[in-house]
Amino acid sequence: MTVSERKTSYLRSVLDSVPPYRPGRKVVGPDGRSAKLSSNESPFGPLPSVRRAVADAAADLNRYPDPAAAELTAALARRFEVPAEHVALGAGSVGILQQLLEAVAEPGAEVVYAWRSFEAYPLLVGLSGADSVQVPLRAESHDLDALAAAVTDRTRMLFVCNPNNPTGTAVREAELAAFLDAVPDHVLVVLDEAYREYVRDPQVPDGMLLYRNRPNVAVLRTFSKAYGLAALRVGFLVAHPHVAEAVRKTMVPFAVNHLAQAAAVASLDAEQELLERVDATVKERERVRDALLADGWTVPETEANFVWLRLGEDTLDFAAACERAGVAVRPFAGEGARVSIGLPEDNDAFLAVARAHPRRH
Repeated sequence: MTVSERKTSYLRSVLDSVPPYRPGRKVVGPDGRSAKLSSNESPFGPLPSVRRAVADAAADLNRYPDPAAAELTAALARRFEVPAEHVALGAGSVGILQQLLEAVAEPGAEVVYAWRSFEAYPLLVGLSGADSVQVPLRAESHDLDALAAAVTDRTRMLFVCNPNNPTGTAVREAELAAFLDAVPDHVLVVLDEAYREYVRDPQVPDGMLLYRNRPNVAVLRTFSKAYGLAALRVGFLVAHPHVAEAVRKTMVPFAVNHLAQAAAVASLDAEQELLERVDATVKERERVRDALLADGWTVPETEANFVWLRLGEDTLDFAAACERAGVAVRPFAGEGARVSIGLPEDNDAFLAVARAHPRRH
């Protein structure tokens, strides 16, 4: 045994098969352009009222934050008309996913989800010791029948990302409600609604309504996308008390920091103004998709703040062409590229690359 092997023999073997999470890149073109369309961030900075709340809260950086985040929890309960004991917080929705897995998953258990979907799912499930059961998408969307068929006695949890990241597609209310009613009670269904604020199709259901009479359904939301607080890492779960309490137990103490709490409360107070910015992003989303369709691309309908191009083996070449123009997109080798909606000039730079690209679908 080498010295290196002796030093690492105490590490979990699962780490050998779990790749690190890779955030969206930022690139700079030869003309100095840098359009970061790789991370599904809001292109808008915080509102003045939110910045003031953060600045005021900074005076107390020598103090630990409220571990129960009582003010934010109460504000969320009011906003979504749910009991406060149904609310749990975490460091972004991905932090809550990890908390859920710590509460539910263990070696021998299965976690079912569509694929391709949010790229953190297999990473977090692998770290939990549970087995991933990946169910292929159908027409770039969740195949709910196949997901239901994948459930076994070993299944503990099932993720439904709606709208789905990275394809942007969304399942409709009738089919999702029927699916939830069919899933056995021993399975916790997590509706990952990180992009809910961008949904405009009235047939796409609101998980906050669907969960109420279903004790095995939980809803994830985040302040990172539409609310523009990606840097502060605050997300929340709404579920029945037995689930919410378990998620609170598995949260690292003080995971949602003082500035994040203050910014989230201020964002809820300024929600109408924030959602006007969301409307602007939705309009840009439709403009970008319409332009791609007019240029001969096949682009699935999207209810999120990004579009999806199925490029297959051409994916990395396309991403490289975007990079040369100073536009960062999110490529998934051999599959396709996800392109976030940014400011109009950044979207125009992306569209120029797409228009010049020889391979369209």
